[in-house]
Amino acid sequence: MEKIGSEDLLREVMNTVGKPGKLGEQVRCVVSVSMLTEGWDANTVTHILGVRAFGTQLLCEQVVGRALRRISYAANDEGKLEPEYAEIYGVPFSFIPCAGAQKEPPPGPTPTRVRALSERIDCEITFPRLQGYRYDFHDAELHATFTRDSRMALSTDDVPTKVENAPIVGETTIHTLDELKARRPQEVAFLLAKLVLERYFRWDGVVQPENKSEHKWEAGVKAWLFPQVLRIAKDWMAECVVCKDNCFPQMLLLLEFAHGAANRIYHAIVQGDQGEKTLKPILFPYDPEGSTRYVDFDTTRPVYSTRPDKCHVSHVAADTKDWEQKVARSLEDMDEVVCYVKNQNLGFKIPYVASGEPRNYVPDYIVRINDGAPEPLNLIIEVTGEKRPDKAEKVAAARALWVPAVNNHGGFGRWAFLEVDDPANVKNAIRDSIPALSEG
Repeated sequence: MEKIGSEDLLREVMNTVGKPGKLGEQVRCVVSVSMLTEGWDANTVTHILGVRAFGTQLLCEQVVGRALRRISYAANDEGKLEPEYAEIYGVPFSFIPCAGAQKEPPPGPTPTRVRALSERIDCEITFPRLQGYRYDFHDAELHATFTRDSRMALSTDDVPTKVENAPIVGETTIHTLDELKARRPQEVAFLLAKLVLERYFRWDGVVQPENKSEHKWEAGVKAWLFPQVLRIAKDWMAECVVCKDNCFPQMLLLLEFAHGAANRIYHAIVQGDQGEKTLKPILFPYDPEGSTRYVDFDTTRPVYSTRPDKCHVSHVAADTKDWEQKVARSLEDMDEVVCYVKNQNLGFKIPYVASGEPRNYVPDYIVRINDGAPEPLNLIIEVTGEKRPDKAEKVAAARALWVPAVNNHGGFGRWAFLEVDDPANVKNAIRDSIPALSEG
């Protein structure tokens, strides 16, 4: 047996600070050289003792900044935050005045640990993580239809073509894009075709292993379509690129222009294809699937303790006083509900576009419903509260884009979306909608 040294024990203690049942459970204070300089975030630092020399004033500011994170964000009766103070010794930081100090900062509300419980692993819910959407074309030959929306103007308002660098000390230099301008237009077309192909023209297939409870998928780029996409990219550059003063087509090699150009080329291909198209998801390449097993955070919000046989996560963290708790209780009372989870720190988002800008929509709940089919139905539930102008765009993206794309993928089970406008009527809304959702 390999001998465990004191260094291994110390490393294990430091890696498990504050974790119940671990070696570092009882550790309350950690002292480490340079830990407080940067890249370390803790809102419970109340005392700082500088016992070494500081090379710069900036380093002093960084160290003191670690103690300026608030412990509590709970408002008092006046709707304001109570003042909090930190005791700092040995740090030359006297040029900022101090309004006062107190011996002990007031304790904030006790946070609740919300986390996935290993003994409830049977209630785990997994979900796909999407970047966007694409169309799977069934025709062998690609065509493009260029419209007014296909046009792209290159302007110095976005990227300057000449910059003068005049330092306080030293020689003034002028930087231009002449080296970029010398690149061949063919290189620009190849880059745009590559971006279009890698992002939108992919194949994927579900691999069913021996363990039927699991699923995997394989994916790749449809490289055989590159000559057609390259041809369309060249046509787009010739017809749709407008160069304003001091601009040139080679500026499309800059990625901030290249991605916008790739999107326009792809949309032109979608417009030009008259055959059958299948909506598919664009998954995050390195993290395509999320799970409830990674939920672990502290909160001072109101919480509702979940039933062990209905939810993988210990609590529902609520943004409101009662209606989210009411929805959770209703879901737990339904025999049709296999399990559910509140979408809080879950990482589940629905991408959509509003006013030309990409955004993410975070719905309220994911519920697995037993609708009589061989596998449960994954139901996304949005409980509508205040009517906002952007709510319609979010709901439309979930129904018309996210759900069809994921169902067409085939590797994540069956999905549906339901908007409930009355938190007190969740049971009836779900039961009345199950037949239509199952068929859709």
